[in-house]
Amino acid sequence: MNRTGLIISLAIAILVGVAFGVFPALDLAVSRHFYGVVDSSHNVFAWRIYPPLMQARNAGLWIGTVLVAPAVAAVLVKLVLPRRKMLIAGRAAVFLIATLALAPGLMVNVLLKDHWGRPRPIDVVQFGGTQHFTAWWDPRGECPANCSFVSGDVAGAFWTIAPAALAPPQWRALAYGAALALGTGMAAIRVMAGAHFVSDTVFAG
Repeated sequence: MNRTGLIISLAIAILVGVAFGVFPALDLAVSRHFYGVVDSSHNVFAWRIYPPLMQARNAGLWIGTVLVAPAVAAVLVKLVLPRRKMLIAGRAAVFLIATLALAPGLMVNVLLKDHWGRPRPIDVVQFGGTQHFTAWWDPRGECPANCSFVSGDVAGAFWTIAPAALAPPQWRALAYGAALALGTGMAAIRVMAGAHFVSDTVFAG
């Protein structure tokens, strides 16, 4: 699964990168469908304030927290009681904490989102905002911080592939499927809400 998953991930990244890089209007075309969802108060991108969708997003965010909590607890207990056996394997705990901290944490939320100035769909002029649309590859957008590229929520959801990789062999395929479903569902929610373009969510994955 490791080598196959890497090849598939790279292939998707290349295909999406080329397609949405050469034809950046594809991002606008997809988001336009959800911009047209208007509620009784005339809010556009109205899925963003639809309670069931908001609850689904919040639940998705909590799943990652629940999955990494045993690893954090195991390391903390070991630091306080060094003679005590760890609650879970030390390598597994370090793997989970490190991948979460480095990928969704450092790379996405610190390096990219605050330094890659791509505006969110809801902020671009095509959808009633004031900022100019930029393609995924262009970091010179007008967003000052917490920008669109890439999606932190989606990166966090796809991080659940890490604990899935540690599942018992007989449950691993199911765990991988659940992690991929969570990441894909979170991507759909963020695009529907006008918070991210499709390419933001693909590269987050």
